[in-house]
Amino acid sequence: MINVAIVGATGVVGEMFLKVLEEKKLNIDNYVLLASSRSKGKKIMFMGKEHIVEELTEHSFDNNRFQYALFSAGASTAEKYAKIAAQNGCIVIDNSSCFRMDKSVPLVVPQVNMEDAYEHFNIISNPNCSTIQAVVPLKVLDDKYKLKRVIYSTYQAVSGAGKKGIDDLENNTTNKFPYPIVNNCLPHIDVFLDNGYTKEEMKMIEETRKILKKPKLAITATCVRVPTLNCHCESITVELENDFKIEDIKTLLNNSSGIIVLDDPKREIYPINTFVNGTDEVYVGRIRRDFSVENGINFWCVADNIRKGAASNAVEILENLLNNK
Repeated sequence: MINVAIVGATGVVGEMFLKVLEEKKLNIDNYVLLASSRSKGKKIMFMGKEHIVEELTEHSFDNNRFQYALFSAGASTAEKYAKIAAQNGCIVIDNSSCFRMDKSVPLVVPQVNMEDAYEHFNIISNPNCSTIQAVVPLKVLDDKYKLKRVIYSTYQAVSGAGKKGIDDLENNTTNKFPYPIVNNCLPHIDVFLDNGYTKEEMKMIEETRKILKKPKLAITATCVRVPTLNCHCESITVELENDFKIEDIKTLLNNSSGIIVLDDPKREIYPINTFVNGTDEVYVGRIRRDFSVENGINFWCVADNIRKGAASNAVEILENLLNNK
């Protein structure tokens, strides 16, 4: 019997875990929904029946109760409870930042490096949402042409900041963000570091290097919160080691798993949030040569940050583990 825990089941990503799992109908016998004491006893309809949310405690994973757990409850919760789960024989797929740069923990995007997921010590980490969508096309380009340098400029939706971020946009408040997000773009996601970058920007840099196994890859990033509800957009500039034809790049990306190319400038076709919302693919468009450097390209990349950037990526990892035991 396969038992799976959903930790943080009442949060934005946790709710999306449930939606994606209902769609996929994996071969799992029993789900248990766990959350903080504030959500204890809450009733949630899931998989055609009513589930009562249990409080997450130090004893939730006793006696090898679960084979797998999907975590989306923040880094401090993962630091404590994911380790307890792992010690009780449970394979944890964690959506927080807690373990991402731990050398003993694989950082996995199924379309990019699923093979790494099998080298785990019962904890597998989900990358940052903005990193996940970027590395899917970057891996394809690296395999064929070899990456030399990457420049990220992101335009990230408020849903990436959780329910408080959504509330700030919908109610024009500043409970999550330091300034009103309505009518503003805030070049500030997570805390500022001593090097002048934000933590979000350094996450993208370090996670990309780890996932692609290129620890010295030249990368820079500027991450901006914008007044959109869902789906992150990214302008990505790439310098490649090898020459290319731009039509070959488009064909290569279009034929790659998990990528949809929308690129017809004459008809004003390119990815936008409302096209991408509710999907699990990474959408790419505005693919063009960067004439300022040798072997450079620019492209626009959009993905649903709550689905592909979090919940679906974790569920896809679980699905692969179940299918390849």
